[in-house]
Amino acid sequence: METATLTERDFDLIEIINGEEVMSPSPYRKHQRVSMRIIRKVILHLEKDNNIGELYYAPLDVIFKEGEQRLQPDLLFIKKENMAIAQDWIRGVPDMVCEIVSIGSIKKDTITKKEIYEQYRVPEYWIVIPELQTIGIFTIEADKYQVFSWAEGEGVVSSKIIKGLQINIKDIFEEY
Repeated sequence: METATLTERDFDLIEIINGEEVMSPSPYRKHQRVSMRIIRKVILHLEKDNNIGELYYAPLDVIFKEGEQRLQPDLLFIKKENMAIAQDWIRGVPDMVCEIVSIGSIKKDTITKKEIYEQYRVPEYWIVIPELQTIGIFTIEADKYQVFSWAEGEGVVSSKIIKGLQINIKDIFEEY
């Protein structure tokens, strides 16, 4: 494999959405807490069968099309059989992406990035809205995302891609 030469530009936390560079501020503490709780639940599940695949977290670029679509989902999962896309960055379509919505990222996460994930047929897309204590899991059906699992305030969501994974949303949003 060829070694990439890194430049100062490679260290910017910038996404390229529809060919335009988009820079976002770092997430708030609540966003980070929610992210870490989801990571913990998924990792504990994956440790039961460490042969399923790997979970990654932001910042890590997912390059769908060089120079045009380069996103940084909050979390992403790649099945073992698809690990060839995990290179210097992720170069291809992950099996699952998760966006945790912050106040300033509502449109970008729930519309713009969702449309890109749908266009590239990412099999599973999670949208997490801390302010509403909501987790929605969408899967591709007939070229469009359809709700696979949804919980708001209370309840359990399930992943289609990460077999057997169920998350009680109270474990994610409940205050210490």
